[in-house]
Amino acid sequence: MGLPLFAGPVARTGCAEGGSWPRTSPLSLSPGGPFVTPSEHNTEMSASGILIAESISKDSPFDGVELQVRKISRSDVGDVSARQPLTWTFIEFEVDEQVVVDLSEALSRSIEPSGGWYCDFRTDEETFVVFAGRVFRYPRGEAESRAEAEAYGQSVGVPEAQLDWPK
Repeated sequence: MGLPLFAGPVARTGCAEGGSWPRTSPLSLSPGGPFVTPSEHNTEMSASGILIAESISKDSPFDGVELQVRKISRSDVGDVSARQPLTWTFIEFEVDEQVVVDLSEALSRSIEPSGGWYCDFRTDEETFVVFAGRVFRYPRGEAESRAEAEAYGQSVGVPEAQLDWPK
């Protein structure tokens, strides 16, 4: 049984462990456990990105890395000609910089290899673009490495219009 996802203000005052959550705290997804509030761990989040829920493979669930969820939204932006669903679920997240390698590895194992999926996230200094089985990590603004990641994305079916992660 998976954990439910919540974003924004917390509507209830208690958690499964008997503690209380501030009503305006963002929630974290904690692998194998209850939600975690920022007061329960290091709140110095330094990497952020967006994970598209539909990009996760049914055969390889994403786990092992705690994400602090900032927002969940849905929009009709998929490219059905690229075998993507029309409606996508966007999970805006932050993570501690200490886990960016673990996050990259977990995502590369979990992203669906067909359909042109990837996840990008960044710190102040670096950009990470993660495909199924492949991770690109480069200094922000470094054009040659970005071009390499874009070329790889096109080779695995990412529509050109979707090669739009921040510079």
